[in-house]
Amino acid sequence: MKIIGIIPARYASTRFPGKPLTDIGGKSMIQRVYEQAKKSRKLTDVVVATDDARIGEHVRSFGGNVVMTSEAHQSGTDRCFEAIQKFDATADVVINIQGDEPFIHPEQINLVASCFNAGEVQLATLVKKISTNEELLNVNTPKVLLNKKMEAIYFSRQTIPHIRGKEQSEWLNHFTFYKHVGIYAYRTAVLAEITALKQSPLELAEALEQLRWIENGYKLKVEVTDLESVAVDTPDDLKKLDKFL
Repeated sequence: MKIIGIIPARYASTRFPGKPLTDIGGKSMIQRVYEQAKKSRKLTDVVVATDDARIGEHVRSFGGNVVMTSEAHQSGTDRCFEAIQKFDATADVVINIQGDEPFIHPEQINLVASCFNAGEVQLATLVKKISTNEELLNVNTPKVLLNKKMEAIYFSRQTIPHIRGKEQSEWLNHFTFYKHVGIYAYRTAVLAEITALKQSPLELAEALEQLRWIENGYKLKVEVTDLESVAVDTPDDLKKLDKFL
């Protein structure tokens, strides 16, 4: 099976312009993500998908693969579809690797890739058990509900499900809550289909694109990871990386 890891990378960012080129311990963020992805034993190849010439030139400078894509894409998923068409349209599976997680675990990439050992899997992602009330109640941490087949049936920024008759401080004692880990994998044919879909009401309400897929009847396979990855959304988040360095 040919599995391509794609790292979408934009220079423009409201909260952190130029984030992919930020220096982290002597290497740029995008180089660190690329090198971590290359450690995955499941990936046939890795490529950065960008709309910015500065990022493209930098990736080529450290020997990485890069595909230049449109500035008009609304999501990383859309950018991945254009990139795979240009890079290797014969790929079976595409894994969308977040470009702001410089110390992403190769094991997480391997885990989401393993979902496609089952021929019926269309889409896949990862979740992690929530262990603190801070995460549980944080609207910036999307929560995931699963069915008995380990498929995602809903994502929400709110805490779901509501535990009736219990104080919120006790909810973790009465239910296993999961948060979403932002890595996606798609069969290439399915990627072509979902990028042609119009935005859905649930997606617009929650600002979570994966709800568009579920709302249109696609199955999203889920695996549980115990590993924690750190995303850099703002310059202040760089302080979180000290323990990795």
